[in-house]
Amino acid sequence: MSVAKQHRVTIKGVKDGLVFLLDDSCDFDEVLAELKYKLEKTHQQILTGPIIHVHVKLGKRIASEEERGLIREIIGRKGNLLIQSIESYDPLHQRPTPDSSDVKLVQGMLRSGQTLMHEGSVLFVGDVNPGGTILSTGSIYVMGALRGMAHAGVDGDEKAIIAASQLRPTQLRIAGVISRPPDEWAAADSFMEFAYIKDGRMEIDKIHHLHKLG
Repeated sequence: MSVAKQHRVTIKGVKDGLVFLLDDSCDFDEVLAELKYKLEKTHQQILTGPIIHVHVKLGKRIASEEERGLIREIIGRKGNLLIQSIESYDPLHQRPTPDSSDVKLVQGMLRSGQTLMHEGSVLFVGDVNPGGTILSTGSIYVMGALRGMAHAGVDGDEKAIIAASQLRPTQLRIAGVISRPPDEWAAADSFMEFAYIKDGRMEIDKIHHLHKLG
């Protein structure tokens, strides 16, 4: 009598994309093998087309950064699959443990005197007005005008970046590095730019050069 094969990877559709449920009771290599197989063979039809947001659930498995990197690499081969989170269930705290590369989507407008603080990286859809402040332990991406203050990598992460559709801030900070004076921004073409740290100094470049940071 044949025994039904246990699924190591279950893919479910949700409102904002897909959830990949990875079995936490087997060897990690088994999970990776089935993940590759489903992406390349059995689930090709549902994994094609426009951008699909993916949330990966590891159950109680505590994955290393290397293991999380392997998951990102395999899923990332499908150019339309965009990983939003990789989470493990932490029974001690009864809550998921977020991956450091998670990007949280926030919509709205930050007016003068308002502050948004986020753990991890944040994608802010809206404008940050003069007097508004956005803080993040990770990177900051603004789909709108950044005219206020932004501080990425507040815990000291110098690999964090700040990107915006229109970059006209009163001040930028990444970790402990502060940007050039605000009066120098006005003369520059400030559309679709990002700020990053290079050799201890803040540099500005066009977003289409972002891949060079590797």
